[in-house]
Amino acid sequence: MKMTMRWYGKDFDSIPLEYIKQIPNMSGIVGTLFDVPAGELWSKEKIKELKDTINAAGLELEVIESVNIHEDIKLGLPSRDKYIENYKQTIKNLAEFGIKVICYNFMPVFDWMKTEMAYKLPDGSTTMAFFKAGVDKTPEEVAKEVLEKNQGTILPGWEPERLAHVSSLIKQYQGVSEENLRENLKYFLQQVIPVCSSVDVKMAIHPDDPPYSIFGLPRIVKNHQDLDFICSAVDSKYNGITLCTGSIGEDPANDVVAIVAEFTKRDRIHFTHLRNIKFVGDGKDCYESAHFSPCGSLDMFKIVEALYDNGFSGYIRPDHGRMIWGETGRYGYGLYDRALGSMYLTGLWEALEKRKR
Repeated sequence: MKMTMRWYGKDFDSIPLEYIKQIPNMSGIVGTLFDVPAGELWSKEKIKELKDTINAAGLELEVIESVNIHEDIKLGLPSRDKYIENYKQTIKNLAEFGIKVICYNFMPVFDWMKTEMAYKLPDGSTTMAFFKAGVDKTPEEVAKEVLEKNQGTILPGWEPERLAHVSSLIKQYQGVSEENLRENLKYFLQQVIPVCSSVDVKMAIHPDDPPYSIFGLPRIVKNHQDLDFICSAVDSKYNGITLCTGSIGEDPANDVVAIVAEFTKRDRIHFTHLRNIKFVGDGKDCYESAHFSPCGSLDMFKIVEALYDNGFSGYIRPDHGRMIWGETGRYGYGLYDRALGSMYLTGLWEALEKRKR
């Protein structure tokens, strides 16, 4: 496996790459072009600049998160083919610069949902949380609250220009069933996976966050059945999964360890977002805890063991972290707790390697 950390680019991320490089076992950056709107072509010039910046810090760039999917593709509109052609060329451009995995999602309107950005824990740290009562409001109210609480920080999937049209976007999905959305995803995969195969780049879909419907929007990447459908829709190792434990794990009915074991064995998990969550109340509410298993509701050792025992050789990132030790910045993406998380996960992996010898 390769340990990585997400970084938003020199213009959007306050954490210096040289600090990330100092984390033991940190091999690379999960990069993005944060200023390229969904549907537009990623130019070779911008990709090269990103890669050169990361390489200059002594880190690799082999994973991209995300080349966002335009809503017209998700909706299956006639204009989708134009955006899919841009996506194909972007895949080819990324391949020229050594990219091996593209993480993406197919969630309508909202790329993810949290109702609290700085939920205070008993130890004084803050973290992101999801409380079901928080989405009993209108989508417009939720979007307004998130933007106000972020105090100017732009979050991926929650860009102000996108949220300005949240009402019209949701209206477009009225009458779009889960079956419709699945067929639109299948159409997209049938177009792009042959390109991926030709240039050796793997697509890795991220589970829905949360893994059940909110605001009446369809969800199609929420459980074992959905993941099996996606992998079968285009039966190729280039059509794979970003297994996010904190997303798929938000539904207590999902057996995260079993899902990890099966899809790793099938060689479909190419990238993992490993984080722990703590359920509160009736099991739908949760917050993002420290990675250490006793801090949350997921058994991180068993999850890492399922990856290791079934031959995982892809990329891991510690995903989100709490804000600790007075750190401020992009919610979920401080340096300190993610560094602690990466070391904890590295320790689990080392123990498994040595135990199996």
